[in-house]
Amino acid sequence: MAPSRRDLLASAGAFVAAAVTWPRPGVAHAAAQTPAATGRIAPWSGNPWYWEYKGAPVLLLGGSKDDNLFQIPDLEAHLDEMRAAGANYIRNTMSDRPDGGFEVYPFARLADGSWDLTQWNPEYWTRFDRLLALTRARDIIVQIELWDRFDYFRHNWTPHPYNPSNTRTYTAEATGLARDYPNHPGTNEQPFFYSTPTQRHIAPLLAVQQRFADAVLARTLPQPHVLYCIDNETSGDEAWGAYWADFIRTRAARAGVTAHVTEMWDDHDLRGSQHRRTFDHPDRYTFVDVSQNNHQKGQAHWDNFQWVRQHLAARPRPLNTVKTYGSDEGPYGTDLDGLQRWWRHLVGGAAAMRFHRPKSGLGLSPRAVNAIRAARKLERVVAPWTLLPANEKLSNRAPDAAYLAMRPDGACALFFPTPGSVGLDLTGVARPVQARWISIDTGEWGATMTWPASTRVEVTTPGPGLWAIVGAPADGRP
Repeated sequence: MAPSRRDLLASAGAFVAAAVTWPRPGVAHAAAQTPAATGRIAPWSGNPWYWEYKGAPVLLLGGSKDDNLFQIPDLEAHLDEMRAAGANYIRNTMSDRPDGGFEVYPFARLADGSWDLTQWNPEYWTRFDRLLALTRARDIIVQIELWDRFDYFRHNWTPHPYNPSNTRTYTAEATGLARDYPNHPGTNEQPFFYSTPTQRHIAPLLAVQQRFADAVLARTLPQPHVLYCIDNETSGDEAWGAYWADFIRTRAARAGVTAHVTEMWDDHDLRGSQHRRTFDHPDRYTFVDVSQNNHQKGQAHWDNFQWVRQHLAARPRPLNTVKTYGSDEGPYGTDLDGLQRWWRHLVGGAAAMRFHRPKSGLGLSPRAVNAIRAARKLERVVAPWTLLPANEKLSNRAPDAAYLAMRPDGACALFFPTPGSVGLDLTGVARPVQARWISIDTGEWGATMTWPASTRVEVTTPGPGLWAIVGAPADGRP
């Protein structure tokens, strides 16, 4: 169960008392917003690396069995399963791929079998409205992806209403859209992603895209619990994402609200130039999604994420990872890789972590559920937004052996990707620290101990498997 609002606010106060600081320009930027007055999801004014919702800081944790959740037939039961596990964060692509047999397209189908892109299929939007209502009632934050490049290539493109072979709304000649795009989306051959005025300005296609985006925004902008991502792991033209980010922000301003928008780039190296298109434009992209870091493993996975935090230090923003790869059944690593990646980001300062859908990730499998339950236990003792990454306080540490976040009074979270032992420097800590083990494999508490003040302690995992240990001042301060 997630901590109560009172607990969260108490932790926020403790954060200030702990005197954890960051560059002032970012604080000034966040403080200029007033999300607490509206209750909307927004970067927290107390620490803009993290989110706030309903006026209190919130840690976003998730895992789900699909990506376009608004289409699944058992949506309500799946959301209830998430909440029971402590999850409060989903990814929702606006996709309509026919893979599962239950998806519908947003457009009206005519008697001749063609699609009219100027008329809606009400069922598509009824499903989306239902998702928004059910998630809001459960305080689950929805990160929407407006466009997913895989919808418009290969077998997904052949039957798609946007394919000029399937609609009378426009022609192949007017749009430059071909019947087939058999190659990987990374080839960027699809004119669909070049329609905007500073690109090829494909007016008949752009008009349909704008109408679709407006329909999404008409439903989501009044909602307080929605974040926006333009694309799924794109490697395309920077101008495309910038156009739609500005489109969303402009529509939001007209509605009198603030929309928080990001873009997700394909490059697995967060130091690559693609990611600078988001990192270096904080006024356009008010948070960052670094899911592609989850193709990395071990120490490199941590180091690349910490590099991003350093790069953004002058203007801190929430760092989300809506797709954590890794499953024994998939191509992107093992179950262990997925759990390690998710927990490195948690301890390393991410604002939001979600296990990717099976088979590319752990979804809401028992292992994912236990990891989420373990994280909520940690949060109830020490709020992660009160901590800073602090591996420099560890000794006798081999690469990828352990990861630490800490604050000056000794409160800490220490994660072991594999069983082992490290030294922990508490020489500057004035009071004893009460520490307790958490099994990430089971989601249950382990042994409790007290570390003396002003000393160095040896911390050794209590057995096989994945472990975290959380410490707080023995006087009970959160």
